[in-house]
Amino acid sequence: MFGLFSPSVERRRARAAARASGALADFYRVPIQPAATPASELRLLALDIETTGLDPRTDTVLSVGWVPVDGDTIVLSAARHMVLAAGTEVGQSAVFHGITDDQVEAGTPVEEAVAAVLAALAGRAMLVHFAAIETQFLSLLCQQMYGAPLVTPVVDTLVLHDRLVNRGFDDEAKAGELRLFNARKRYGLPRYKAHGALTDAIACAELYLGHVAEVSLEKPQTLGTLTS
Repeated sequence: MFGLFSPSVERRRARAAARASGALADFYRVPIQPAATPASELRLLALDIETTGLDPRTDTVLSVGWVPVDGDTIVLSAARHMVLAAGTEVGQSAVFHGITDDQVEAGTPVEEAVAAVLAALAGRAMLVHFAAIETQFLSLLCQQMYGAPLVTPVVDTLVLHDRLVNRGFDDEAKAGELRLFNARKRYGLPRYKAHGALTDAIACAELYLGHVAEVSLEKPQTLGTLTS
């Protein structure tokens, strides 16, 4: 649903904007880029979150990291990372992301963090690896805080990579092949420590640039081709 870029995105944005308040209303005042925008001119925000689990109804966002991508440039000077004052214990999820209860207690207030994400994302497409996590968690937070869901074009590098490795009946992706750091092997990208929000956002951005460079040899890429 979130990954599709079609007239329905505009309609859903308009409905959400009519209900939104605060930082989300400000977000909706910035137009989205046209579907025909070429990849060389596309403005994205590579984003990753770390959570206590995978269910947005029962689990909590603990940290968020992002970095802008302008055309074929990753803008590291604008990268940002926040641990959220999520009001919960990290529990067993700390085994994966390494965030401690003390860090959460001293973290950024959740609404301040979400507002910062929305300000950074305004006018950009969201760039993620496995879109369901970021879109569902962030949209639920927006619904709770601002009265409306988050609707934005999404470029999902998991989907893009699946298109490359799953081109026919005998080409289904092997187990684990679509995972972020396994997908990066196709382009000889280094292996970073996983489950850090900012590191994963940068890793996603690098994978995206590798993908666009490869597929653009066959067909020019646009926001529409990257989100459909």
